[in-house]
Amino acid sequence: MSEMVIFDRAAVAAHRDRAAARLGRVRPVLDDLASRLLDRLDDTGRVFARALDIGGRGAVTPLLAARGIAVVATDLSPRMVAAGHGDVVADEEFLPFGAACFDLIVAHLSLHWVNDLPGALVQIRRSLKPDGLFLASMPLLGTLGGLRAALIEAEAALTGGAAPRVSPFPELADCAGLLQRAGFALPIAERETIDFDYADPLALLRDLRDAGETNATVARARRMWRWTGGWWCGWIWRC
Repeated sequence: MSEMVIFDRAAVAAHRDRAAARLGRVRPVLDDLASRLLDRLDDTGRVFARALDIGGRGAVTPLLAARGIAVVATDLSPRMVAAGHGDVVADEEFLPFGAACFDLIVAHLSLHWVNDLPGALVQIRRSLKPDGLFLASMPLLGTLGGLRAALIEAEAALTGGAAPRVSPFPELADCAGLLQRAGFALPIAERETIDFDYADPLALLRDLRDAGETNATVARARRMWRWTGGWWCGWIWRC
């Protein structure tokens, strides 16, 4: 287990609990991203029988089931499971499965809130059959770069300092190295850039909240800063 604690796992679970009833608002985005990831299955030419869906929020399981694959879905959030978006409440850092249980494991937008990512990947590899396949997606460095810069600039102007408001994301080379370190054979890491345009900047923050993706870093600020001078009542994203 890594001694480095970057993310507040209780906050991650709480954010997903809150999002369980809101996912319909961002369902098209989650479904589209899941479809892009699972398109890789067509390149393998293989037939999979039993899959593990880690934190897919209801986007991955239906697509796998449509291929005739039996799926077990997990989520860190009890409310997410109760809402039908999973079968088992489970922490990605402590997977409750034995060795060689699945021939396919998919972690769609769930591993970027894990503190011990190398340890989680080792557990995933152990749960795979020797010839199994692991697919994962996560935001890379540069994601939400504009939001990060805007929040830092605004808070620095208001307070003279800035707390981390956006999660730190890995670089692509880091992902490939972690897969290799965890013992995966023939690891492949690739980048896909997807742009989202928002006419209303607050809509981006609402979408992040509705997806359960608001700030869960341990060092996050817990206060709302306000400036009441002039015409603007300034705010900093509170998560």
